[in-house]
Amino acid sequence: MTIRSTLRRTAIAAVAAASALALAACASAGAATTDSAADNPYGLITPGQIRVASLGDAKPYTFTDENGEFTGFDVELFTDVASRIGIDDVVFTGQDFSGLLSAVANGQFDVGVAAIGITDERKQTVDFSEGYLAGYLTVMGHPDAGIGDVDDLAGKRLGVVQGTLQEAYAVKNFTETELVRFPDNNAAISAVNSGSVDAHFLDYEAAKEYAAQFGLVNAIDIPSFDAPAGFAIAKGNTEFKAALDEALAAAMEDGTWKELYQKWFPGSPMPEQYLPKAEQTSAPTEAPAE
Repeated sequence: MTIRSTLRRTAIAAVAAASALALAACASAGAATTDSAADNPYGLITPGQIRVASLGDAKPYTFTDENGEFTGFDVELFTDVASRIGIDDVVFTGQDFSGLLSAVANGQFDVGVAAIGITDERKQTVDFSEGYLAGYLTVMGHPDAGIGDVDDLAGKRLGVVQGTLQEAYAVKNFTETELVRFPDNNAAISAVNSGSVDAHFLDYEAAKEYAAQFGLVNAIDIPSFDAPAGFAIAKGNTEFKAALDEALAAAMEDGTWKELYQKWFPGSPMPEQYLPKAEQTSAPTEAPAE
């Protein structure tokens, strides 16, 4: 056997071995990818855990109790929905509302849960689950503030939380009113109590809580039926959205949604579109909460 023949056979063997290793590596990578997708079908930041961006002061939707734990209608509803898709590890973290959607969009959180009204503008940043809540917008202030209708807002200083539907509505409709922007409802209500603003524009249910706590009044209640609240998720996560929608529908149909609504919004009108189908009697209407 010549040296050239021996080298040629050695080279062929080396190529064959390298090809086998490459094929094995590809097969291993494919299996790892498949296993990863199976372990984390919803593309969560941490498999088996849902990280939630929320608000700590939006009672009765999302807020922290005396122990610093998140609670409220949205918190209990989302926790139930998460359990239905097989995830019990749900971690809520408080955010300023103005930055909440971008935090979900850029992957800091898996979902935003804070009675977030679904609008075309917000859909440019994130995707949403189906709607799950309807309500009213409210202007509230001191009983002696002299505000009884929209015309009375002319020349007044009105608080709004930056980034909310209330801010967008006020910019469009309260053109003779000076808007003062706040990071959250607590800061705005403090400004009402100190007299630095005349009133605050917020959600109807949240307004009820502040009225009871500080002796404020709901001066104007404005129905708005075009932006139901939904869970916000990163764009393109279709598996997660489909799972949330299916679980949300189940929570409505078996009466869980109704039970939570009666617990957190006692005495408030109940939007029929979220009740079990057997209890619906009229065409649905929808409205935002934040």
